[in-house]
Amino acid sequence: MFYSSVIIAFIMVLILSAVGTALLDIVFRFLGKRGYLGNLYPNVRGGTPRGIGLVPFLILSFFMLPGCNLLILIIGIFAFIDDVIGRRKCEPLGIEWGQLSRGIGIILVIIVGILEGYWISAVFIALMVQPLNISDMQPGSTCLVTLIMSVVTIIFMLIFGSPYVSELPAVYTPLLIFFVCLGYSPLDFAGKIMLGEVGNHTFGVALGLAFYMVGGLWSVIVLGIITTALIAFIRRNNLSVFFRNKLRIPNPTFGDYFMDVLTGGGLGDLCRRWLFKDKQYVVRNPLLIALGFRRLLYNPYASRSNTYVSRNKIPRLNKGG
Repeated sequence: MFYSSVIIAFIMVLILSAVGTALLDIVFRFLGKRGYLGNLYPNVRGGTPRGIGLVPFLILSFFMLPGCNLLILIIGIFAFIDDVIGRRKCEPLGIEWGQLSRGIGIILVIIVGILEGYWISAVFIALMVQPLNISDMQPGSTCLVTLIMSVVTIIFMLIFGSPYVSELPAVYTPLLIFFVCLGYSPLDFAGKIMLGEVGNHTFGVALGLAFYMVGGLWSVIVLGIITTALIAFIRRNNLSVFFRNKLRIPNPTFGDYFMDVLTGGGLGDLCRRWLFKDKQYVVRNPLLIALGFRRLLYNPYASRSNTYVSRNKIPRLNKGG
């Protein structure tokens, strides 16, 4: 009776996620085409609702285990503020309001996580926001990563033992994440909707919590590294173009891709700005290049004269025939 009720709950979650996603897509499109949504309806592929990750966020906030749902609630609220505000500058601090909101959310997740008993693991759980945020740069990539890592987490739990958490087996959490993502994902894979920060941040912290249930700190770190490598592999083609055209780093390695997923994005580059000021450290050691140190030390705020390749040396397509 107990397990049959859990199965029924998962079926309800799947239906709720699918139906909720479809309905919110309709509402956002209706409002967005009339100019009422601002940053939540960017001009991507002719207009694409952003922030549909509200549906996974609300479902996971309600169905996650006690103590876990509070962390989901915190990161989701501040991430959605990021979605709404967008890239508006916070002039006194020299950063974007969205980055500030996201940063506050991450810090609060760490603090509340420590108070909830996760201790140092709370830091790594909160930092799962970073790779999942980077993965959400192309349709379906975050959903694919979330679905795969939910299954991987279940496999780890079966191998190392699945303890009970609040009278439920630990596999409840990755299964819940899987079914919520499965219901949401069809429209995302089709490029019809966008998770937004609220969606990818929610899945990031949720996966971090599932990783913790495998074996504590070590499992959060190990599965976090596997997640980062998976995202780097899935996005390798897009990242290759990004490295050559935007960062002007020739012949990027998998280590560069991995490091971009781990430390790239707005917050990562902001940290480089604070640390490196106007300096650019050029890495030429083959081992360090293979490990991704070119991306780790790449400072987008440095003088362009210090970058790896000058613009006139970037290979371009010959359109002249």
